[in-house]
Amino acid sequence: MIAWLQHSSVVLQGAEFPFYRAFLKSLAMQIRYLRSMAREMPDGKDRLRARIALALAALSLPAPASALRSSTRNLADELERQILPDGGHISRNPMTVLELLADLLPLRQTYANQAEAPPPALIGAIDRMLPALRFFRHQDGSLARFNGMGATIHDRIATILRHDDTVGAPLLHAPHSGYERLSMGGVTVIADTGQPPPVDVSNAAHAGCLAFELSSGRQHFIVNAGIDTYGAAEFRPLARATAAHSTATVNDTSSARFSHSLRVSDLLGSPLIGGPQHVPCKRIDQKGVHGFVARHDGYAARFGFLHERELKLATNGNVLTGRDRFLRPGGGAIRNNGRDFVTVRFHIHPDISLLQDEQDRLTLTASQGDTWVFTCTEVAPEVEESIYFAGLGGPRRSRQIVLGFKASEIAEVRWQLTRTHIAGYPENN
Repeated sequence: MIAWLQHSSVVLQGAEFPFYRAFLKSLAMQIRYLRSMAREMPDGKDRLRARIALALAALSLPAPASALRSSTRNLADELERQILPDGGHISRNPMTVLELLADLLPLRQTYANQAEAPPPALIGAIDRMLPALRFFRHQDGSLARFNGMGATIHDRIATILRHDDTVGAPLLHAPHSGYERLSMGGVTVIADTGQPPPVDVSNAAHAGCLAFELSSGRQHFIVNAGIDTYGAAEFRPLARATAAHSTATVNDTSSARFSHSLRVSDLLGSPLIGGPQHVPCKRIDQKGVHGFVARHDGYAARFGFLHERELKLATNGNVLTGRDRFLRPGGGAIRNNGRDFVTVRFHIHPDISLLQDEQDRLTLTASQGDTWVFTCTEVAPEVEESIYFAGLGGPRRSRQIVLGFKASEIAEVRWQLTRTHIAGYPENN
């Protein structure tokens, strides 16, 4: 309906009367059907898009004033419920913010063209969502790969962001969406510090709590695997697992579980049915330092301990220090019971070359970009194969840095990524 209404002038140009009449008849039938079904649709993006379509129809076609009032009211209610105060969507998927803005911006213009006042909820939602979209954006224009985000179509984002009048620095803290952003010296770090979304809207959500991505200039270095947006659905479960994210896994188990019930799948797909219930996060903003400390309990019920991660970006963006700590909820030592093996992963973008020296330092180099060195004091890092699902051309082979250890023997690891060379400049001392 949205596509037909937005492009009707092109579709109907030069059309004969029988086609014109058939077009309107079919459109009217779809409107009646959608109006009757919208209330019963599963929660989330599709229900909101149905309300957008009905509001657009009431504005674009001959309809009584009561139909416009009703569709406007229903749209406002859905926007207020689904768009969070920081501009994110309740699904926590950056792609959903992009897709909804692509519908809401033309709808706002249609209200203006018809000399109708748009609902305040529509204006407020757009004003919040545009900065949220910029929050998830790396400097090369791509969106961070969390909770269903795959390959980025850069032209689409650029077109939408032309409507952003603020043109300021992106927000650094999205507490309602559950994300943190660190930015300094051309370096961007975006991290997932939130709980899983509600079950009804979690069919694309990932088990990636405390995962992060790092880009330097226009090049990505540390990434999440993302999803293959246009590829086979069989890869989706792999891309959603914790192991496909730059965070810690315990005993090769994801921090959240996915439903494979046929009855549930018919309605909601494969939603998250378990995961972290508490993810406290404390922001660190000091002179010359941006960071956070966050903790999640996704492994507490099964393995009896928590994962805490601290990230700090400092020295004008040249140093990212990390600390991954594992502790029991009530204190005390973690038991050596064979169920305490931890793997901390750092997935490397396929375009980055990776070399390891005799001192176990790993050098990450972009062909026409910066150079970073990864070090860890407690555990010797290893390099393993990985898959990057979010490439525009489909999945690509990549590599990952892996820290493997027993939490009962090493309860805390400290690691560091240091930028030793900035593209176009000599190496730093």
